[in-house]
Amino acid sequence: MPTPRESTEHLADRLLAEIARRQPTCGATRVIAIDGPSGSGKTDLARILAARGDAAIVHLDDLYPGWHGLDATPPMVADLLGAIAVGEVGTAARWSWVRDRPGLVLRVLPQPLIVLDGVGSGAGVVRPFLNLLVWVDAPEAVRHDRAMARDGDTYAPWWDVWAAQEQLHHRREQTQTHADVVVRT
Repeated sequence: MPTPRESTEHLADRLLAEIARRQPTCGATRVIAIDGPSGSGKTDLARILAARGDAAIVHLDDLYPGWHGLDATPPMVADLLGAIAVGEVGTAARWSWVRDRPGLVLRVLPQPLIVLDGVGSGAGVVRPFLNLLVWVDAPEAVRHDRAMARDGDTYAPWWDVWAAQEQLHHRREQTQTHADVVVRT
C-alpha cells in the first residue's frame, strides 16, 4: 500500500504528464491551478508539483489582502498572468500579514510552468490562463484540524470568516464544476 506521500507524488507525476500534452495558454507558459477550501492539502500538492516539474509556485496566501480579501485576489492573479502571457514579468502586491497592509512586490518571470496554490486560483477571471485546474478537498473536520495545526493561533479567530468567504466564492465561481481533476485527501 503506498504512503500518502507516494500517492501525492504519483498524482503529481500524472498531472505533469497531462499538462505536458497541452499547449500553453499563458503565452509560452503552462499554468496549473490548485484550488479548494482551506486545509484540504492544496499547498502540499502544489509544492510537489513545483519541485517535480521545475516550476515557479505562486502562493495566493502571499497575496490575499487580509482576512476579508479573498475576492480581491483573483483579479490580481489574472493581471500577473496577463503580463506573463505577453512575455513580461508578472507582478502583484504581497500582503504583509504582520503589518496588515501591502508589502513587497511579488515578481514572476515568464517560464515553462507555473503552479498557482490557493483559494481563488481557479476563479473565472483566471481560467483563460489555465492549462489545468485541480480541485482539492477533504472533510471539514480534517481541513479544520490541518489548518489549526498549521496556523492555529493566527487562524483560529478567523476560521469562520474565511470559510464563509470560501463557500460564497466557490459557489459563485463554480470552481469544482470547472475542475479538470478532483482530488479528495
